[in-house]
Amino acid sequence: MASLKDVAKLANVSLMTVSRALNSPQRLKPETLARVQAAIEQTNYVPDLSAKKIRGAHASPKTIGVLALDTVTTPFSVEITLSIEETARAHGWNSFVMNMFTDDNPDAIVDLLLSHRPDGIIYTTMGLRQVPLPAKLLTLPCVLANCESLHDQVASYIPDDEQGQYSAAKALLEAGYRQPLCLHLPEPLLATARRRKGLERACREAGVNPDGLTHLYMAQGDEHYRDIPAQVLAHIHAQKPQFDSVICGNDRIAFMVYQTLLAQGLRIPQDVAVVGYDNMVGIGELFLPSLATVQLPHYEIGRLSALHIINGNEHKQTTRVASPFLLRDSMQERR
Repeated sequence: MASLKDVAKLANVSLMTVSRALNSPQRLKPETLARVQAAIEQTNYVPDLSAKKIRGAHASPKTIGVLALDTVTTPFSVEITLSIEETARAHGWNSFVMNMFTDDNPDAIVDLLLSHRPDGIIYTTMGLRQVPLPAKLLTLPCVLANCESLHDQVASYIPDDEQGQYSAAKALLEAGYRQPLCLHLPEPLLATARRRKGLERACREAGVNPDGLTHLYMAQGDEHYRDIPAQVLAHIHAQKPQFDSVICGNDRIAFMVYQTLLAQGLRIPQDVAVVGYDNMVGIGELFLPSLATVQLPHYEIGRLSALHIINGNEHKQTTRVASPFLLRDSMQERR
């Protein structure tokens, strides 16, 4: 990362002049100010806002900066940032979070993040996705949590969506269910294809043709959860479901399925089993009956990402973190 000295050298001015350009530009001649500003732009210099580092880097704990994209709208992402903070504290590190939204200027947010002089960076997102990485992030140790890089080889920790869905579908099929209605997340989402791959693998192993099942994809946007009841009702004729179970793309879909089935007088799991995905924070056990689902390992992703920085790991691989199936009362052995 460029220093104040690098800027001064390129602009052919003193360190004091660079400092004045940053803190009191009105005190400089316009041509001098322009020269310093051009040097700042060329070197990608970011002013240091960390008073602790100015007083002495060796006297202060190391710090993880967390760049969080679109995470404030979901409790899952809170688990990631909480885990990062707890892991950092346990190892004598500090951490801070910089929230970024889709319509923000990423360069400005990254500059603000870097101005606090973190020793490493964790980039995390709401929902598994592929992201472009601002080049400035890669000037420091960087790891991705719950996302993957579009272009750069960077270490990332993500849920093992394929294996998670495989485990859930395998348990369902081994319990004797053979005709699940499959209600997937929106097709463009990264997790959707991976989960379907796991579902299809479990079906083939059990001798069930996955292409013979009904697969429905939710449209993008939270308002489309309201479409779920109609999709379920379209496959119930004379109060008899044309399916013996429902595999849901997430627990919110499962919530809509519960309401629809129970309103039709159908019993869960005696008439229809329901399997979710996510283990939505604080909710899974509140379903009646409790919802069998897959645990998204966000806390573990945060912990492993923080340890990657703390331990100075240098590998740039993608690590798929186990997403265990949680057997609960919405599924039972079929007699």
